[in-house]
Amino acid sequence: MPSLPSLGGLRGRAQDRPSVPVPVPLSAYVVDCGVYVDGKRLPGRWSHTDAVEEVRKRGEGFVWIGLHEPDEEQIQGVADTFGLHELAVEDAVHAHQRPKLERYDHTLFMVLKTVRYIQNSSPDTANEIVESGEIMVFLGRDFVVTVRHGNHSGLAAVRRELEEEPERLTGPAAVLYSIADHVVDNYLDVTDHIEEDIDQMEALVFQPRSRISADQIYLMKREVLELRRAVMPLAVPLRRLAEGYTPLIPEQVRSYFRDVDDHLTEVSERVINFDELLTTLVNAVLAKITLQQNSDMRKLAAWVAIISVPTMVVGVYGMNFEHMPELQWRYGYPMVIAVILVVCLTLYRIFRRNQWL
Repeated sequence: MPSLPSLGGLRGRAQDRPSVPVPVPLSAYVVDCGVYVDGKRLPGRWSHTDAVEEVRKRGEGFVWIGLHEPDEEQIQGVADTFGLHELAVEDAVHAHQRPKLERYDHTLFMVLKTVRYIQNSSPDTANEIVESGEIMVFLGRDFVVTVRHGNHSGLAAVRRELEEEPERLTGPAAVLYSIADHVVDNYLDVTDHIEEDIDQMEALVFQPRSRISADQIYLMKREVLELRRAVMPLAVPLRRLAEGYTPLIPEQVRSYFRDVDDHLTEVSERVINFDELLTTLVNAVLAKITLQQNSDMRKLAAWVAIISVPTMVVGVYGMNFEHMPELQWRYGYPMVIAVILVVCLTLYRIFRRNQWL
């Protein structure tokens, strides 16, 4: 009778087999897909292929499809359907891009960095203040494809606001403007919170006998630099859109991009001021630490001087020589103790008057 394979042998064979990745359907990455005609969303659920076929069959309207952190395989179907450039698709999948604007044939590709303020009980105990994410936007004549990275960069509120005001949904350019305006408005909200934290931290720095650490200011400075990396590079793309960089942005929409650019300029100026103020606070804290260390060193030096008096006297009389002054005098010991106390008290009063103690 043939012997059955052992359990260990079966387990070893199973481990030797290469793991086959389970394919994930595109629907797992699609947040929403809608067809818009004359500013109104057509009823029903749409796949990206059915949606673009409906729009091009009608000869009007556009498709807006939103994706959340798709992989290369899943986004490829969308890229083939809408004719997206492979370099832009690669950037959209791997993320970690600077804000930028690029034109590929008849498609516009824009990257925006999103930020979110993390609530903390106090700025001097926070470990993280600003969380960042990304939104990539592919813009065509009859479609908008948004790819999000990060859990806080949702566009559901933007889509809902536009659907409630159909007159604003004039085309893909209007969607791009609304997304850019939403992102920059979040910048303003984050800078308001950071300004409050910096004001609170400034009050702590200049509060008497406060013990705020320079590490927390460095943390705040690092978070402001992260916000700066999101804000500063976006100025050039917005300016190019406002100046007619591509015919995909109609003239009536360009003025709205100028308004977004003005808001971004305000954010940029505030971020620069934050950076300069935090640098000043760092210098103030370091100066405060230096003064505290000098004060501590003076206290140590004063106590060392006071303690050195009895140490010296005791050291002299502890040498056990036979012929030493006052050894045979009856009041020698009390007199030595009295002299030590008088000298120590005199030194203490001198150091106290000079604010060393």
